[in-house]
Amino acid sequence: MAFSTGLSGLNAASKDLDVIGNNVANAATVGFKQGQAQFADIYANSLFGAGNNTVGIGTRVAAIAQQFTQGDITVTNRQLDLAISGNGFFRVSNNGTIAYTRNGQFSLDKDGYIVDSNGDHLTGYLAGPNGIINSVSPVDLQIPTGDLAPTATTKITGQFNLDSRSAVNTTPFSITDPNSYTNATSLKVYDSLGNSHDVNLYFTKTSVDPTTNNATWTVYASVDGTTQVGTGPIGTLTFNSSGSLVSQTDSTGAAVTGPITLPTIAYGNGAASGNLTLNLSGTTQFGNSYTPNTLTQDGYSSGRLTGFTFNADGTIVGTYSNTQSMVLGQVALANFNNVNGLIPLGNNLWAESAASGIPIVGVPGGTNLGKLQAGAVEASNVDLTAELVHMITAQRNYQANAQTIKTEDQLMQTMVNL
Repeated sequence: MAFSTGLSGLNAASKDLDVIGNNVANAATVGFKQGQAQFADIYANSLFGAGNNTVGIGTRVAAIAQQFTQGDITVTNRQLDLAISGNGFFRVSNNGTIAYTRNGQFSLDKDGYIVDSNGDHLTGYLAGPNGIINSVSPVDLQIPTGDLAPTATTKITGQFNLDSRSAVNTTPFSITDPNSYTNATSLKVYDSLGNSHDVNLYFTKTSVDPTTNNATWTVYASVDGTTQVGTGPIGTLTFNSSGSLVSQTDSTGAAVTGPITLPTIAYGNGAASGNLTLNLSGTTQFGNSYTPNTLTQDGYSSGRLTGFTFNADGTIVGTYSNTQSMVLGQVALANFNNVNGLIPLGNNLWAESAASGIPIVGVPGGTNLGKLQAGAVEASNVDLTAELVHMITAQRNYQANAQTIKTEDQLMQTMVNL
């Protein structure tokens, strides 16, 4: 009996050393989760059950349990390195076969897919042309390489201070005669093909009411400095004696309370005609120099992808050469009711099993899911000091069980000698 008991102890200690050696070997493996050998005692069964003085017959390996504690986050400053701070696993696909990993060392393949070192595709949710995430079901994440389509300008927003000290200008307006307007400014707008055009705005002080002291300014516009927008002014602005804008009219002379609608602009070169509005809310007429405080428009040209970043919620934001940014997709994470039920596959991968339960898929920062940290990885959670101490203990256990067998051998030899 003692031989088999000692042998089971040797096997258990050997298995413990195997687990410890595997932990030590993977101390530098990104996303590795250390294992722990768990043992159970063995008793012989009898027909009528065990008595109070039953002697055990050794030990066996009950389980090799992986410890899914958080590893240290190590900053790498590499764009495609991702670390999960909290619960969850990256979800990767190998031609539709799904596995799970904590190793966030990803790269781009030749087709723009985000892949791990095994070539498996990171999965998540893709965004539509408008940057809205389609979160119906996870798919392989692919970074689009095509140009960002241009957007034609539809809105111009400006806020100016027109100098109340300016004299009334009675010279008929002409875009080629600087004496025919009081002030002017320019900004770039874009047509439907992404071509840029210079829109010039001209402000001319045309009258001051002697009774109310209200001042009227006429606004003109031109495209590319050669073509006047419309056949006359695009609108008028009236200011009270406090310098506040009190009324506006459009190119037809009709009163407007919001943005002024400009006459249609024919850009040419195959581009669609432009229909723009001009919002001058907040424009003032004070006794100070002419100042364009703000001047913006909502169009942009086509752009090439110049880079992308990951946010803490897993969204992938692309930046383009036209200074625009667009959401390209979002990384998906998965978690399980029983992570210890996952089946280790090697290569830092696990597979779901009946014991783990089905994956609960969501986005970083969602319920029971950690957040992402870009430019960093999660280090192995192996504590080398503890493992070396544990190795000494396992070695002592092995020696002690070997001594059990040696002692039993001596006893047997004594009996033979008798």
